[in-house]
Amino acid sequence: MIFFAWIALVFSQDNALTLWLNYGFFSAVGVVGAIFANSTGAGGGVVFVPFFAYLSFSPESIVATSFAIQCCGMTAGAITWTRFFRKEHRNDRQWAALPSALILSVPPAICGVVFSQYSEHGPKLLSYILGGPDNLHYVFGIFSIILAIAIIASIPLMKRAVFTEDIEGRDIVLLPVIGFLGGCVTVWLSIGVGELVAVYLIMRGFNVTLSIAVAVILSALTVWSAVPFHVFISHAIVWPVVLFAGMGAIIGGVVAKYLVLAFSNQALKLFFGVWVLLLGVTSLPIF
Repeated sequence: MIFFAWIALVFSQDNALTLWLNYGFFSAVGVVGAIFANSTGAGGGVVFVPFFAYLSFSPESIVATSFAIQCCGMTAGAITWTRFFRKEHRNDRQWAALPSALILSVPPAICGVVFSQYSEHGPKLLSYILGGPDNLHYVFGIFSIILAIAIIASIPLMKRAVFTEDIEGRDIVLLPVIGFLGGCVTVWLSIGVGELVAVYLIMRGFNVTLSIAVAVILSALTVWSAVPFHVFISHAIVWPVVLFAGMGAIIGGVVAKYLVLAFSNQALKLFFGVWVLLLGVTSLPIF
């Protein structure tokens, strides 16, 4: 139904053929970005930000358009993972921490988004850290390299036969902190909160697939809280790109779960970690 509604929407435009010719390839970009995002717990911004930067989008349009696409792909992934949890793991002790992890991380992440977008101090802090919006791709590169190192370093932890099952006192403290900081980072870079929480849960010894599911659902709720700013205030979203990449992202968000279940977690994380590392390195000024 969604696919046919999308087809109808595209062809209802007066310039439908021009849209297809100019923006149709963004559907493939959306599929790839959503598959990476929903199969690893990382936001689709890991793919969208460097790609849009290559196309010379403005820094604000890069982030805003990435958020809008992720609202499609991460939502599809979040629904898919939620159904998988309810159907397959509702009574599984290794998945018992999923609701608690979301309760502890989602509200702080949304608070981080609101602080960064609407408060007087959020934009000032952004300007202080980035040194100006033109430095977005440099900061993105550094963050991506750090994230890639953390992902690759966490791979040996995936070989555990026994996993942590319950949220403990330190998690009650650290998950909200990570969620808030991750929300701030996500506003600035279009990635952050899902990756940080996923890596933390994996390093704490929780089931890897559970960690990915938490990150995807958290990221979906976070980007939905961030996108209204760009719809009503910044007006920086490139809607024709979202029209095509968003549909691709929905497809990728549904497919991603099956990739996670079909391949080993170690292989997925290694591939993704190397990919993020390459993206981070190529985003630095030396290139």
